[in-house]
Amino acid sequence: MEVLDILIVGAGPIGLNCALEAKKNNLTYLIIEKGTIVNSLYNYPLYMRFFSTAEKLEIDEIPFISAAPKPGRQEALEYYQGIARQKNIHINLYERVLNVAKNEAIFEIKTSKATYYAKNVIISTGFYDIPNLMNLPGENLPKVKHYYTEPYPYAKQKIVVVGSSNSSVDAALETYRKGAEVTMIVRHSEISKNVKYWVKPDIENRIAEGSIAAHFNSEIIEIKENAVIFKDENGKINEIENDFVLAMTGYLPDFDFLLNSGIDLQGDCLNPIYHPETMETNIKNLYLAGVVCGGKDTHLWFIENSRIHAEMIIKNIIK
Repeated sequence: MEVLDILIVGAGPIGLNCALEAKKNNLTYLIIEKGTIVNSLYNYPLYMRFFSTAEKLEIDEIPFISAAPKPGRQEALEYYQGIARQKNIHINLYERVLNVAKNEAIFEIKTSKATYYAKNVIISTGFYDIPNLMNLPGENLPKVKHYYTEPYPYAKQKIVVVGSSNSSVDAALETYRKGAEVTMIVRHSEISKNVKYWVKPDIENRIAEGSIAAHFNSEIIEIKENAVIFKDENGKINEIENDFVLAMTGYLPDFDFLLNSGIDLQGDCLNPIYHPETMETNIKNLYLAGVVCGGKDTHLWFIENSRIHAEMIIKNIIK
């Protein structure tokens, strides 16, 4: 029975960084990834640009060369997948981890294809796989999309965009510019202050001139085959014709997987328990890395501020 020093769940940027740190310290390791390399980035909108500049997205001090001040999705895919190829990182792709269980000092990791054993496990699964549902009547209709890729399918259609985050604003602007009739339904009183600073004036101007309709302090009550019913800021119930709903309501970590692995969650945000200096959870030798550490507060950790997790974890493992 081969026992790895480390098994890493998730081949996102932080999972790759953990593998590079393990490799530098001559530790045996393997990444298990349910999709492709940096699978979440692969599923981002095709024309998405990062808020951060390229150097803040670098891992292991490997230069990220970008022609634009803010790199886009394709450049990021080339960068991270290129590192995986060049550094010959050990990854099993399209294999889902089903269960992580500790038996005395060794973890048994069961996947959709095999069983592995490791002295340490790092969970770096991100949060992009489970949509934050609105739990409304009609949300399960085919017209409701929780992921947005590109604007072309929505040309000449009546679109409702839910939310005012970066993803909501991008979807609204892009579909509007491809000929969609766009209405935004926003629970808050204004466009989010976290929207990219070069995009925020654009959406605010389109709303001000009436090109994009926006209802603030409002929320959807029901989604029908050909309409959306919502309550506006005055408490009035409105019904508008609709072809598609783009519910950009955010995403969540796989809390069931964390709980089944033995990790304690606390508070309304279901924050996983871990030591801030080592990233070790309440289970000895089981670590968290990257945005999964934030629980429901998915704006707490990013690539740029969680790159340090890899070095912290590997340093503690060696110690």
